[in-house]
Amino acid sequence: MKLVDLIIAPVTLVVLLLIGYIIRKVSTSDETKKYFYPALLLKMLGAIAVGLVYQFYYGGGDTFNYYTHGASHIVNAFYDNFSTGFKLLTANGEFDPETFKYSSKIWMYRDPTSYMIVRIAAIFGFLTYNSYAAVALLFAFFSFLGLWLMYQSFVKIYPELKLQFAIAIFFIPTVFFWGSGILKDTITLGASGFLVYSFIQIFFERRSVVFNTLLLLLSIYLITSIKLYIFLCLMPSLILWFFFYRIGRIKSLALRIMVAPFLLTIGAIAAYFVALKAGEDNNRYALDQLAETAQVTAYDIRYWTGRDAGSGYALGELDGTYASMIRLAPQAINVSLFRPYIWEVNNPLMLLSALEALFLLGLTIWVFYKNRFVHITQSIKSPIILFCLIFAIIFAFGVGISTYNFGTLSRYRIVMVPFYVMAIYMINFHASVKKYTADN
Repeated sequence: MKLVDLIIAPVTLVVLLLIGYIIRKVSTSDETKKYFYPALLLKMLGAIAVGLVYQFYYGGGDTFNYYTHGASHIVNAFYDNFSTGFKLLTANGEFDPETFKYSSKIWMYRDPTSYMIVRIAAIFGFLTYNSYAAVALLFAFFSFLGLWLMYQSFVKIYPELKLQFAIAIFFIPTVFFWGSGILKDTITLGASGFLVYSFIQIFFERRSVVFNTLLLLLSIYLITSIKLYIFLCLMPSLILWFFFYRIGRIKSLALRIMVAPFLLTIGAIAAYFVALKAGEDNNRYALDQLAETAQVTAYDIRYWTGRDAGSGYALGELDGTYASMIRLAPQAINVSLFRPYIWEVNNPLMLLSALEALFLLGLTIWVFYKNRFVHITQSIKSPIILFCLIFAIIFAFGVGISTYNFGTLSRYRIVMVPFYVMAIYMINFHASVKKYTADN
């Protein structure tokens, strides 16, 4: 952070709050507007906090690599010569004598997924006079907008759960912390919100189809360019949600029983086809390579890139086969949702993750304890709950089996946590209604 941050960042914050005021007037109801500014300000706080933690606690790291050793050089190139800056912005790791003066200083120039974050940060940096803090605020604002639109969509379906959904999406500490700074997770979290919102608008609400299709495609582009595995979990889950919804719309029970297997088969094939096509251009995420990728990634984070972090974990031996992954699936899901346990904590940030995991475990136990099992199983049949649970469980399995480091896991899982918490709250709501109906 530099002196310019003390000038540009407050101005940027004021501008974003004014834009937020306009958005709040046109996009909120009387019931939801009270959550708008607390959620937005938490994102802004998280954006600055990430920078402070990386600067004074870690002494460097991803967020500075993306900006100080990345985007700032592209911004300087723009200021020196606009065409040179534009070449850098659209580069794909190739050598160019005109841009080498700048590209040689960009640490992530040849890493396509990281360079996408560098590009976005450079665009924001150009608009904010190369201020790290201002760029971090813009990242947080993008993430907030995507999540706010998704929140509004879910509240429209369950207006009774507006507070619970606000807690799930905006007020879980690791989500607003790791999902606010200049990081991959901030962009993918916001883009996931935009993706879910636009999908609902196109396939359920059927509103502004052209605009929402463009928003859907932009969201898919950002997610697949940065973290393809999120798309591999999220898009198939959305497709299955649509088919569950269509089955539920059939009024005749006999017809529903007859048609359901056919529609579910189509849905499963469509979800598989999307996952297959998404991995075609990236061998690491091709379906026949996922088991090997999980093994390599887990051991790399545990024993190489994250070996000095002191927060590693192990689930068992991964041998690069689907059989070993399936065998470790229960442990992988458990570690993503409910670990680290309190007694596994060895640093302050890990304590934050442990308290959050304890909250998730306590919430889950509380819902299952206070409601009858039969009512819970009946509630899970709801298409939207099935979507949230399918995505959360698949994602929890994927990151749990391939991370092997609690610090990294706390960042990776933030996309999944809101959906899991919303699912638990929806299950509790349905089960409570069924229990009340049965008792009266």
